[in-house]
Amino acid sequence: MQRKVKKVALVHDWLTGMRGGEYVFEAIAELYPEAEVFTLLAVPQKISSAIRKHPIHTTWLQKVPGAAEKYRNFLPLMPSMIESFDLTDFDLVISSSHCVAKGIRKPKGAVHVSYVHAPMRYVWDRYEEYFGPGKASLPVRLAARAVRGYLQKWDRKVSGPGNVDHLIANSQFIADRIEECYGRKAQVIYPFADLSRFGGVRTAENFYLMVGAFAPYKRVDLAIEVFNQLKLPLIIVGSGQNEERLRALAGPTVQMVGQKTNEEIANLYSRCRAMIFPGVEDFGITPLEAMASGAPVIAFDAGGAKETVTAKTGIHFKTQTHESLSAAVLEMEANPGKFLESDCRERAAEFSKERFQRELLGAVNRFST
Repeated sequence: MQRKVKKVALVHDWLTGMRGGEYVFEAIAELYPEAEVFTLLAVPQKISSAIRKHPIHTTWLQKVPGAAEKYRNFLPLMPSMIESFDLTDFDLVISSSHCVAKGIRKPKGAVHVSYVHAPMRYVWDRYEEYFGPGKASLPVRLAARAVRGYLQKWDRKVSGPGNVDHLIANSQFIADRIEECYGRKAQVIYPFADLSRFGGVRTAENFYLMVGAFAPYKRVDLAIEVFNQLKLPLIIVGSGQNEERLRALAGPTVQMVGQKTNEEIANLYSRCRAMIFPGVEDFGITPLEAMASGAPVIAFDAGGAKETVTAKTGIHFKTQTHESLSAAVLEMEANPGKFLESDCRERAAEFSKERFQRELLGAVNRFST
């Protein structure tokens, strides 16, 4: 018989917009309509109504002027922030974490299930991408180096069985990273794409597409340089770090069109020859969105895309070099009809929201009974 849950706490690092992690959190929140939400910082106008329906508790960071844009500067203080929440009355804690959310203190007698998008991203394998030479100012790099060891130790401690009863990874790639960082096994439950947005008629045109924020690990620079070299059309949707430098890098065949609505992005997916995905993502929602639209994907052979893009739905290139990505693009150019729209859509359909919610609820119930 299932244990009666009195109160459920849902925890997310920060709620400053709706990206892949936030849509996953929204899907979790839908399963627990009476739950309360705990997060370092929330910008209500930038999050979905489904999340706003829940009582939202924040930390003192909420009152800091400009924190909605500069919250990452507070990284060394985030462990103490997340630990400041008192969940004494809660029976079940579900965290959605890529930074500190899973470090919330589990109440005595409660169960804590953590859905991990990545081990604390800024201090483990992506440290150099955020704080390496040329990636941040010298004072920021020195500060990051000073606190890295402390943050890794804290992250390892709060991810142990004393605080998290069950770890769920968003890909086998992340499950492997969890084992490396924390010495623990994790169940894999893949995220999803909103398949309902991508059912439009596909008419492939002569351009390639890249969609996403301009974080260093996305390797937008590599895509721009390759398409400059090949003189082939590439449309890039998004904005973010180093945008000015990336725009300056773009040649005449590369269009950087900024942010677009969901409808406009769906239209671009349905018309592109293929999607370009040159970074290493923990999972990666955009390849699923492209495939749901019937478009193949050219992806770097690492991270989540290695698990979602198949030989029937795209091309994997082996190294993050001009030569490797160029060869994959030229292979696509030489075989434009190789990848069937039906195969792409069928693959994407395996990653539905309904499947995600069913698997997650099953996992939580197994550990909270």
